[in-house]
Amino acid sequence: MGRYRPPVAKSSPYITANGYATLDQELKSLWKRRTEVTKALSAAAAEGDRSENAEYIYRKKELAGIDRRIRYLQKRLPELSIVEQAPANKEQVFFGAWVVLEDPHGEQFTHRIVGSDEIGEDNRYISLDGPLARALLKKHLDDEIAIKTPAGRRELTVIAIGYAEPPIPK
Repeated sequence: MGRYRPPVAKSSPYITANGYATLDQELKSLWKRRTEVTKALSAAAAEGDRSENAEYIYRKKELAGIDRRIRYLQKRLPELSIVEQAPANKEQVFFGAWVVLEDPHGEQFTHRIVGSDEIGEDNRYISLDGPLARALLKKHLDDEIAIKTPAGRRELTVIAIGYAEPPIPK
């Protein structure tokens, strides 16, 4: 069995201003961390036999991970389009919207549609490329959506939309 993995589909290039600032700050902190790891790696290498030096092996792996993330961010940041303004029609769901959904049992869920590079920040953030976000785009208040989940079909109703902060359902 081979190790071939098909290429990952390119994610949408949109990001919020806060998300971009977070990634930019991460890149800067990685460069500082890389300097520290390089010094520690040099010290570990000076200790002698590298084949059995656990500190040397650990630092090499850590440096490789940092370099991988730096390369990714250096390629990704110039590709991103920062979406700073809310859309003119704030009654409809677009990128950056906070949306409150309700299921038939009355349980409510709040999500924000953001770029794929931001979804780790907050568990309420959902990727623009995900099935829930795609189903929500261009919906209005009281619109119903149906999505397929591993547990089966799920029906949800849009009960609030906001752009500055999470809306409070009426």
